Amino acid sequence: MTTSATGPSGPLGRPGPADAPPTYPGGPLDRFFRITERGSTYGREIRGGFATFFTMAYILVLNPIILGSTEDKFGNQLDAAQLVTATALVAAVMTLIMGVGGNLPLALAAGLGINAVVAFQIAPLMSWDDAMGLIVLEGLLICLLVMTGLREAIMHAIPQPLKQAISVGIGLFIAFIGFVDAGFVTRVPDAANSTVPVQLGTGSLTGWPMLVFCLGVLLTVVLLARKVRGAILISIVVTTVLAVVVNGIADVKSWGLTAPSMPDKPIAAPDFALLGDFDLFGSFGQVSVLTVVLLVFTLILSDFFDTMGTIVGVTAEAGLLDERGQVPGLGRVLLIDGAAAVAGGASSSSSATTYIESAAGVGEGARTGFANLVTGGLFGLALFLTPVLTMVPMQAASPALVAVGFLMMTQVKHIDWDRYELAVPAFLTIAVMPFTYSITNGIGAGFVSYVAIKACLGKAREVHWLLWGTATLFLVYFAIDPLEQLLGVK
Repeated sequence: MTTSATGPSGPLGRPGPADAPPTYPGGPLDRFFRITERGSTYGREIRGGFATFFTMAYILVLNPIILGSTEDKFGNQLDAAQLVTATALVAAVMTLIMGVGGNLPLALAAGLGINAVVAFQIAPLMSWDDAMGLIVLEGLLICLLVMTGLREAIMHAIPQPLKQAISVGIGLFIAFIGFVDAGFVTRVPDAANSTVPVQLGTGSLTGWPMLVFCLGVLLTVVLLARKVRGAILISIVVTTVLAVVVNGIADVKSWGLTAPSMPDKPIAAPDFALLGDFDLFGSFGQVSVLTVVLLVFTLILSDFFDTMGTIVGVTAEAGLLDERGQVPGLGRVLLIDGAAAVAGGASSSSSATTYIESAAGVGEGARTGFANLVTGGLFGLALFLTPVLTMVPMQAASPALVAVGFLMMTQVKHIDWDRYELAVPAFLTIAVMPFTYSITNGIGAGFVSYVAIKACLGKAREVHWLLWGTATLFLVYFAIDPLEQLLGVK
């Protein structure tokens, strides 16, 4: 990929001592987006916009499957077609806003990992309206943190190995979800009297859907190994076609939630029924205030680290960092990202965030927000393709979850495993998430153990006060049952 953006007047178009002011042969749009100044062209921006869309379009399939595959506390499920509409709409609007307001080639959509927290951890505790209200609260708090400068302070307070461990743990959690949703891993019917709690398939791998899933995983990992752009989306499309063929010629009893069959009409009007379907403070009536605080904190953490790493990584790859290594207009970019979380909750599509797949567009030459006009426009077109997007079975989409889990797992190489005071909390963070089926539990285990180890080693002063406060909250969270009994609440 290109790692510099040299314009006609030096790096990033900043005029040198003897340079004339930059010119804009592309007209007003060129001037507004600084396309020539950043050493790009309309052609490169358009190619970059297409590349970014095709590498992240898989979210239009995965987000409805993740959110639509579980029930809330009251047994309600979200409609898959409505989720496709909400996901595409938020991705289109927020990507366009980032392009115009941030002028960086950074696309946004519903965040993988965050949607898993909502589906498998928050929704079972309350209604979907309440859960999406928490997403809106998280987004508003992120905006507040950006405006007060606290977002950077919190980022600096948490040790880098714990940040990386959170990403790795979420990756394993997502991969586990993929294996479970496809039926590759199942709960043992009588786990209490068995030597293992889960098993391979039904004791063995059987049935055509399982074959489709296994072939999908193999195809995905081969494409990733060959570094094919759009590998995840290509795998979903090819595996779905295979599933449609298998479903047409074989006697398949069940594919799970979605049967792969061609829709009568591939194009349909979008269904906006989920927009505005959230309750901002309804969660407080379903769970304790402490639980709400910890859930919102977990959402913020999940959003925080992915966003910061993605923004810095993609802009660095594009050669757009300034001489101090900072992202241009970072405050605006972070504020737009926070607003995307609000939009995701307000539309019931989960928190939207900046996508690392934007690097694909940068690799094609994108250097400005003009590329986002292309990416956002393509997401807008996807609003009318709901029948096609909802024909993808779990066995065709789940390989993508396994692949995303692998990609997030690669962060583990940056953790110093020889420093036990950091490695042990990182390990607990990573292990506890999939083993307890809870991202919150993993983060809490990591924070509490980190603070405890530092204190026992006489290094308590090295721990930021924000971490002390957070670890205390998690300690109360883990011990809530005996504390309630001690206080006579139960």
